[in-house]
Amino acid sequence: MFCLDSLNKRLRLDDYRGNIDAIYERVVEIAKAHTLTKLFIKSREHDWQAFLSKGCMLEGIYKGYYNGSDAYCMAWYEDLERRTSDYWLEEDQIIKQVFAIPLKPDRPAVPTHCTLRLARSEDAESLANLYKEIFQTYPTPMHDPAYVAKTMREGTIYYLVETATQLISAASAEINTVYANAEMTDCATLPAYRNLGLMRLLMHALEEDLISRHITCAYSLSRALSFGMNAVFFQLGYRYYGRLTKNCDIYDKFEDMNLWVKSLK
Repeated sequence: MFCLDSLNKRLRLDDYRGNIDAIYERVVEIAKAHTLTKLFIKSREHDWQAFLSKGCMLEGIYKGYYNGSDAYCMAWYEDLERRTSDYWLEEDQIIKQVFAIPLKPDRPAVPTHCTLRLARSEDAESLANLYKEIFQTYPTPMHDPAYVAKTMREGTIYYLVETATQLISAASAEINTVYANAEMTDCATLPAYRNLGLMRLLMHALEEDLISRHITCAYSLSRALSFGMNAVFFQLGYRYYGRLTKNCDIYDKFEDMNLWVKSLK
């Protein structure tokens, strides 16, 4: 099962069965035919070295992704500019700073005059407006209310924090029921409401919901240049398992993404 991700100029192979040689040749052929510059393979544990021997690089490990078994993020690049990180050493410093801060596993209180709740389909337009305001570019078309509503119908859950007059923060979990994992994503808070612990609050709410659905692995890809989001996941007990070079187009350029994983068992 692969995704032709033209927005991010990559092909993502999320699942596969069969001969590794044939699979690899086919996805490289498809990527080249569509002038995509990155191939992103979620390899099963017994296959990652086969992909490595074909010239792929190990960029991260999704611990427990396949119903408790690990997935290995293997990358192949068609373009040197895409392969080369512009900020790697700066990102190393940011992750060192994150590792130095104290853990904050406790659930923050909901701020006065705010409400925390599970989003409904009628919230799609407000969510889209929030993402449009925060992100100049984004890996998925979250600025489109129809797309947000579509993700809800397909099983993604959103939690949000709102005042009496506006939506101020939101995050989602894209659930894979087959393999009992979920990607924690679409995290956004209006600038005036940052540093209130809202994202940690939303992550707690999402995790509790996921546990009730028997999801055992939560993971997230955070901008390697963002101290704040990496700090949120570190403080909540997620572990760092690698950095994906120029993985997606977010804010205004292709950016490196840090991989964080947490067991919900």
